[in-house]
Amino acid sequence: MKNTTTLTFTLTSFATLENHKHVFFTLFFFLYIVTIFLNLLLISVIHRCNQLHQPMNIFACMLCFNEIYGSSALLLPVMSILLSKTHAISANMCFAQVYFLHTFGSSELCILALMGYDRYVAICSPLHYHTIMTPSKIYKLIAVVGLYPFIVFGCFFSFTLRLSFCGTVIPKLYCVNMELVKNACSNTSLISTVGLLLIGLLVFPQLIMIVFSYVQIFRVCKKLSKGSQVLALKTCVPHLCSVLNYSIAALFEIVQTRFDMSHVAIEARIFLSMYFIIIPPVVNPLLYGLGTHLVRVEIIKLCMIYKIIPSSIANKIIPNETFTSK
Repeated sequence: MKNTTTLTFTLTSFATLENHKHVFFTLFFFLYIVTIFLNLLLISVIHRCNQLHQPMNIFACMLCFNEIYGSSALLLPVMSILLSKTHAISANMCFAQVYFLHTFGSSELCILALMGYDRYVAICSPLHYHTIMTPSKIYKLIAVVGLYPFIVFGCFFSFTLRLSFCGTVIPKLYCVNMELVKNACSNTSLISTVGLLLIGLLVFPQLIMIVFSYVQIFRVCKKLSKGSQVLALKTCVPHLCSVLNYSIAALFEIVQTRFDMSHVAIEARIFLSMYFIIIPPVVNPLLYGLGTHLVRVEIIKLCMIYKIIPSSIANKIIPNETFTSK
């Protein structure tokens, strides 16, 4: 076993980017700034507008904080290594990144499941919505969703931290648990099996909640008039898009870590591995921001306050609203 205080892992995928590393650094830096800006903008808009202090928007803020958390855990180390002379990462930094990225992915699905539950209550029990979604219940749901992924994955990750590592090669731009396990000196079949069970704990209950919510939503919508159906389902569109986007990203990551992908071009593997941390954090705030009329109005008001756009243009962007300069 190598001492983890001096052990380093080599991230071999960086060799593919070496000839254009400054271009990729600029691209990742731009994506990171855009991610931070969009998510903080949505959080700020929801925070300053009392009309937006609804459970779904509070959960959207949770999603935004998680996007910032995940993007920082991946893109900051990637940019740092791009500028370094080696493609190495210390064991302790690698362990930290594994924990951050896996809890980010798990939290993402937990929050989406919570949002699905909110849509289910809002559409299937509209008259009892505020009775069911009380402030007390919302705080409890936030606490459970916020702690569950960190505790469950932390218990599993403790097995990985006890391993001795003989290999030091990780064929990615970042550290993931299964690649660490593959570098272990001892037989890791038990950890691999436990890892599959872990996927069950961190994926299936949430997926069941999402599927159950939408089965009930579609069942109720079938009984409504066409206009009411459209209105009800319209409130679900941002969430459905987020779920679909996350599912695609998670599928890419699970397939790559569990199966041999050497027959796929390295450039394609790099893109697919980065998809889950680049696309959802940019797309989600757009879905919940631009996809909600009241949020769009508040964003326009902010732009006017800071004199980014004049009121004449604002009225053309959202014609049903009347904006006045302050």
